[in-house]
Amino acid sequence: MTTLAPSRMERRAQQRPPSRRGRTLIIVLAMSLTLALMMCYDGLMYGFTDAIYGNAVKVLGGNIQVHAEGYRAQANSTPLLPLADPQAVIKAAEADPATEAVVQRINTGGLVTNREGAFGIAITGIEPEKELAVNVIGQNVKEGRNLTSADLDSILIGKGLSEAMAVKVGDRITLVGRSGHKQMRQRTMTIVGIYDLGMADIEKQTVYISLGEAQSLYDLPGQVTEVAIFLQHLGQEAAVIDGLRANLSGYEIESFQANYPDLANAINSKGGVMNVFSIIIIGIAGVGILNLLLMAVYERTREIGVLGAMGLKPRQISLLFILEGTMIGLVGVAAGIILGLALNGMLMRVGLDFGSMNQAASYLALIKDKVYPTWGIEKLLLRASTVAIISALAAVIPATEAGRREPAEALHFV
Repeated sequence: MTTLAPSRMERRAQQRPPSRRGRTLIIVLAMSLTLALMMCYDGLMYGFTDAIYGNAVKVLGGNIQVHAEGYRAQANSTPLLPLADPQAVIKAAEADPATEAVVQRINTGGLVTNREGAFGIAITGIEPEKELAVNVIGQNVKEGRNLTSADLDSILIGKGLSEAMAVKVGDRITLVGRSGHKQMRQRTMTIVGIYDLGMADIEKQTVYISLGEAQSLYDLPGQVTEVAIFLQHLGQEAAVIDGLRANLSGYEIESFQANYPDLANAINSKGGVMNVFSIIIIGIAGVGILNLLLMAVYERTREIGVLGAMGLKPRQISLLFILEGTMIGLVGVAAGIILGLALNGMLMRVGLDFGSMNQAASYLALIKDKVYPTWGIEKLLLRASTVAIISALAAVIPATEAGRREPAEALHFV
């Protein structure tokens, strides 16, 4: 029995690419996945920011610090300038819904000495019980115990400093510093606890004593030199500071960016890298969309010829394809937002465990538990508009190509 060879039309039918509906679905899927992945990326990066930099801010003394006027001019020497009315500052800060905790402190510089030598350190007097919920130091006391408000002649030091001084819990060291009147003060303190952040450099820098002990040692009865404000999330500092300045006068109110510029630069650098990476990803997706729309033009050559024969001008035909690309882009954006929210919502429930990676880099030691992403909507308007604009721009070349087709030639295309 003789088998007839397939005709030219049959061969074309067999090789025909996906239908218009399937092609549109592929474009929408590509765009929605791109946006959803960018939302997941943003959510995860902001989760990392809260887990790492948020804890770093807590280690360094909170999101916002309030000092007496004149502090900034002498900040390098950590002056003991008492606040005029710390309770008024606390009341104003606690009234803001973004505030997680407000604590009083005394900060100064000095030395700790023993037979191993003298070590320059920062000395911080704290309210231990009030700070425990937000103070990463108090949450990571690995030997001995945390301070209490009733502690006298007691000190909490870091593991890095304990190793440098070759001391342990129960040993006594000498604390040296200057009072508010510039008089030298010296006191022998018992080590009641050793905190361990997994970051020796930070552990060598600061020792902690109770606020009452600091007030006694530095001749500041009932006074404090700083009110530290801890916020729920990074990025809320500017709005809170504006509110405080509107209700308080006679104070220097600054965020951690002013007091710890290196940390602020690290956060800003990370944000810049995130933006560059996102542009690259969206650009790659745009190339894919361009390719799919070009395919659409070549597959619809006869349809373009019919439109031209009906009297549509080239620019009108081009506009139709641009509008089609834009509409597909908007549908892709809507689908991407829904998918991105669903993925981030799931990850926010279970979290991502990075605890086993704390040895990979020193800053990862600040991650004590799981990382919980945000909803990823912090830059949603920028991401969504970028995807929509790229989809519209990707349609320009195919639209121009469609507008150039001669109706007579297009009608005879098979």
